[in-house]
Amino acid sequence: MPSKKPSHLTEAELRIMNIVWKKERATVADVAASLPGELDLAYNTVLTTMRILENKGFLKHAKSKDARAFVYRPVVDRMEATRNAVRHLLRRFFGDSAEALVLNLIEDDVLDDTELKKIRKLMQEKGGRK
Repeated sequence: MPSKKPSHLTEAELRIMNIVWKKERATVADVAASLPGELDLAYNTVLTTMRILENKGFLKHAKSKDARAFVYRPVVDRMEATRNAVRHLLRRFFGDSAEALVLNLIEDDVLDDTELKKIRKLMQEKGGRK
C-alpha cells in the first residue's frame, strides 16, 4: 500500500524519477534504455526500483494500450519531491532549523552574489506580506 506522504529518494530512485518526470509516462524498458550506459542496470533492477517508488507513493502504474507492459507515471511532481528532500535534510542534519541550513550555505560560500541578491529580494517581498 503506498504511503500517504512520500519519503525521500535514494540516488538510484532519483535517477529513475528524473527519467519518468522528463518522459511523463514510461515503461520499465523505456527507463532502462534511458539510463546512462555506464550504469548498465538490468531490467529486473529497474523494475524493482520502480516498484519501490510505487510503494513509496512516487509512481503509479497502469496497463499499456497493448496490455504488454505497465506504464508508470509520476504521482509526485519534481517540486514536491524537492521540498520533501529539503525537509529531510533539515530534520537529519540541521535540527529542523532552516536558519542553520541557510547560514551553512552562506558561510560555506556556496551562493554567488547573484543568488544572494535574489534571496535578499525574496526575503524583502516575503517580509512585507505579514
